[in-house]
This record gives sequence, structure tokens and C-alpha cells, in this order.
Amino acid sequence: MTSIQKRVAAGSSITTLSRDTVQEHFITVTPEGDELPESLFQRVGDVLRQVDGCIVSVEALGMAGADRESLGVLTAALGGEDVPLGWVENTRTDNLCGVYVWAVSGAPVKPLHSHGRRVGSLFEDGHAQYCRLVGLLPTDATASRAQQTQMVFDQMDVLLNGAGMAFSDVLRTWFYNDDILSWYHDFNVVRTRFFHEKRVFDALVPASTGVGGRNASEAALLSGLTAVKAEDPGVKMVEVPSPLQSPAPEYGSSFSRAVELEVSDLRRLYVSGTASIDEHGRSIFLGDPMAQVRQTMEVVQAILRSREMDWGDVTRSLAYFKRAEDAPSFRKYREENGIPPFPAITVENDICRDELLFEIEVDAVIAT
Repeated sequence: MTSIQKRVAAGSSITTLSRDTVQEHFITVTPEGDELPESLFQRVGDVLRQVDGCIVSVEALGMAGADRESLGVLTAALGGEDVPLGWVENTRTDNLCGVYVWAVSGAPVKPLHSHGRRVGSLFEDGHAQYCRLVGLLPTDATASRAQQTQMVFDQMDVLLNGAGMAFSDVLRTWFYNDDILSWYHDFNVVRTRFFHEKRVFDALVPASTGVGGRNASEAALLSGLTAVKAEDPGVKMVEVPSPLQSPAPEYGSSFSRAVELEVSDLRRLYVSGTASIDEHGRSIFLGDPMAQVRQTMEVVQAILRSREMDWGDVTRSLAYFKRAEDAPSFRKYREENGIPPFPAITVENDICRDELLFEIEVDAVIAT
């Protein structure tokens, strides 16, 4: 029997998905007040020990460059140096940061390495094989940004092939581009060319997030993906349209608004990074952060409800604000609209358009 259990405490949230002998744990840990990174990272380790799970992936988001000195605390708290980690930086203004961990119990987790670093994991749940790549970096940070982007896609392809998978199995991607506003067009050119080469547009275009963010290697971008290979005929991956927005490829961005993974006993929904964009692909409510939050949240809620889900089914979310000073509007919107608490990490990152002030991505799951 499939069940979903949620445990919420100050500064942490654990959602456990139990299925036969396999359990997945979706863990979100955020600072309590002015808590320093060292303390935050130690709490991450404490929470992971509670669930006794093997790490699939770790994302540390919103960290400042100076916090690199605490990386050893995080890896030690997580059990060692061989941690599949995506480390995304800005300035940690107002302590906007957090750590997300995906862990598994009851199934072996196979580590994936590239160029001497662990960059992902493989596991199976009896229905499908799951591949999570995280913290992928270009092999040469001195190359042009376009070349570095191609390097990242080439790594994805090699790692997937090594796992017996292909890019056609990818349902979700993430890209954190340093100084994104100065070269997002160039990034899209490389991505679109790669998708044509891999015939992605002939099948499923992955959901995606593309926002600003630095990395500890000072490379042009850091990225990751989730891919799923079916092991029984009941597994399906389908694009989910947005009721309130047009498909992103119509205005030159190569991603789906959302993708759903359907298995016999549950459905998982992956909603792309979503911002205040209308049905024609135009940015709206310019200069008004509260209106942009409202518009964006209504768009995401419409996607959730189109799949018979709502905010209570969210297992992971990242809320990106261009300006840290606007972040309280996220809590204000949820309180004014009676939205129950759900796991969320709020950070300060540039969005892919200069005029966009807010973006959110969510993962959700529901038992069927």
C-alpha cells in the first residue's frame, strides 16, 4: 500500500513516500532566524539520520561565497565527501537559503561519478529506474559560455548512456547560470540545438528551471536533471499544459510547463520554474512584486488542480526572488489566501528576464 507521511518542525519538513519495501524522503531544511550555515548544515545531518536513508541528491541554495568555508561541515554532516551536491550561491541576504535532500530507504543507491566527482545517483523502486544528476559543471571553466553549456549537455548524455538511459528519459532539468541576464539567449541557442540533435522535440520536452546563480567553481553554469526509465508498461511520462500560459517553445524557450510521471500507485508532477508571464509569453505586472507573486501562484495552482492536486501535495519547492526585500510577499500571499504550509526554500536569484521579480518551481506527488 502506498502512503504519504509528513513531518514538520521548526525549520524542517520531511515528506516520506512509502511503497512496498521502498521509502523516499523529501527533506527541506531552512534557517531558523539568523541561524548560521554551520548550524543549518548540522541540522540537515540530524534530519537525515532520522529517516535512515541513502542520499540520492543534495541541493544547497542561496549560499554566499563566504559559506564555501562551511562546505566541509555539510559534507561531514551528510556522512562524507562523496556527496552528490548542487551548491548554488548568491549573497544570502536576509538569510534566504536552504538545503534540500532526496533520500531513499529500502533500495540500493548507485553513485554516479564524472571527472572524479560524484554527480548523481541511480535507484529502482520496482516500477522504474530513477537517475538524478546534480551539481554538473563544465569541464573547462575558461571556455566560452556557449562551449561550457555544450560541455554540460555532453556530460548529461554520457552519464545517461552509462546508466542505460537516453535523453528521451529526462523529465526535468535545472540550470543555474552565472550572470544569466547577459547570456540567456546564447544558452537557449545551445540547448535548442542539442534538443534537435537528440530529437527531444519529437517526444517529451522536459520541465525545467533556468535562473541565475553562481557556483564554487566559478563556471558559467551548474546544472542537473531527473530521468526515469520504465520497467513496467504502466509507467508513463506526459507533458502537462498550463491552463493560464502558452507552451514555452512558442516563444523560444525549450521546456514544458510541467511534466507528470504516472505509475500504477501514484502520480508525480514536476512544475517548471514559473513566473508572471501571460498567455502570449509577455511579462506582466511589471514593477509590482506582490502582483507578480499572485499571478505566478495562481498559474501554478491551476496546473496543480488540473491534475487533481493542490499545495498540500507539494513535496519540494524553490521560490526565487530577484530582490531579497520582496521575499515577505511570498508568505503574505499564502497567509492571505489560506494556503497551508508546504516545504519551500526561498532564495535571492536573478530570473531569466530582468523585469521578472519572482519565480517558483514545485514537485508534488499524490497516491492513486
